Amino acid sequence: MSSNGCIDSLRFALRKFGSAKGGNVLFTFALVSVPVLGLVGAAVDYSRGNSAKAAMQQAIDATGLMLSREATGLDSAQLSQKADTYFKALLNRPEIMDVVVNPTLTTLQESSFKLEVVATGNVPVSFMQVLGMSKLDLQVDTEVRWGVKKLELALALDNTGSMASSNKMTELKKALLNVKGQNGATADGLLETLKKAAKKAGDIKISIIAFDTTVKIGTTYKNETWIDWDEAYGTCSKSATPNTKTRCTAVNGNWTKNNNKNNWSGCVIDRDKNGDNDALDTAPDGTAAKKFPATDECGSIVQSLPLTDIWDTGYTTLKNKINAMQPNGNTNVTIGLAWGWHSLTSGTPFTDGAAPSPDIDKVIILLTDGENTQNRWTSNSTSIDNRTKAACANIKAVNIKLYTIRVIDGNASLLQSCATKPTMYYNVSQASQLNPVFAAIAQALANLRIAK
Repeated sequence: MSSNGCIDSLRFALRKFGSAKGGNVLFTFALVSVPVLGLVGAAVDYSRGNSAKAAMQQAIDATGLMLSREATGLDSAQLSQKADTYFKALLNRPEIMDVVVNPTLTTLQESSFKLEVVATGNVPVSFMQVLGMSKLDLQVDTEVRWGVKKLELALALDNTGSMASSNKMTELKKALLNVKGQNGATADGLLETLKKAAKKAGDIKISIIAFDTTVKIGTTYKNETWIDWDEAYGTCSKSATPNTKTRCTAVNGNWTKNNNKNNWSGCVIDRDKNGDNDALDTAPDGTAAKKFPATDECGSIVQSLPLTDIWDTGYTTLKNKINAMQPNGNTNVTIGLAWGWHSLTSGTPFTDGAAPSPDIDKVIILLTDGENTQNRWTSNSTSIDNRTKAACANIKAVNIKLYTIRVIDGNASLLQSCATKPTMYYNVSQASQLNPVFAAIAQALANLRIAK
């Protein structure tokens, strides 16, 4: 029987009691039964109300967390609209009437925020109508406090010759640069997503480290004491054959080294592997093992870009650098990782990284499409892989998060073990998959900035 049917039956019974002549006992029972039945019915209505309120609380808690990810980029009208949309989609309880959601965002400090969200509504009652009530009013609230972390991101990108095949370089540029809907992009490129996530200057900085067997840092460093010229110019002797690498020339019958730094193309190769210098961020101290060896075997590799603020004109600078990338040369993943690491620190040679802090996330995204084929000392893939493993381990040991992406070819087990965790490794079987992969990483990085 419905609740309204129960009430009608009760009213009918009361009318019968009113006309009954069976004595005061029956009349007294009738009078007592009204509040008793009301109290029993109240328990039923309150149970329904508590269930509705519990559902509202779950929905408001989830709404607060979801809204906090984007709250600092919304005006008050947008904030209210988003809160209302999220809450009602999560609630899904049609018996709750007159729902109103009110969010309030408060800036506590420069990068610290508080979001309060309050929701009200009501549930119509049945049995309690006997007591003169028509509804139960409900109210729930939640509060989220967080700081917006800064992000320093190094893109260590394979620019070797094999990236020209299977449309890999073209699709990589799309995944980094395109806006959703342009050139077939199914989601915003990484730069666009992170540009939207930055709320002010200094929020997000990105470096671009293109690598083959070398990394091009640029000729502006030619007079730095931490550049090692001996590797580029070699050792000269009467038996040496002059060539572009050794720069040996014959002067009065004697072979001499032509150390003309103005002829340097700006590329460096691996540091000495003794002491793991090639796989560490140790600062150069004047010893040869810790210097960065210059090389003339530079090829067409694009010059690396140190950390650049994505805010304002930095966005265009980053886009131009990515567009300039051209595939050429062999593969040495270790040097790409090492210089990605160098770009995230404040020590020599790249000095733009901030000191480690709970308010800053440092991340490297490593992308490669092939096996390690050549480094400073060897063409043996296994030997080079060991240097890559050392670099990965050292990077993770200092709490730099490491994503790895294998594009069609490459050592899957090596790259999977290099990633900070299994879910941060991506195995791409077709170059066209790079767009959703970078979109997923970019969104994860945007969410990572919210520290609850």
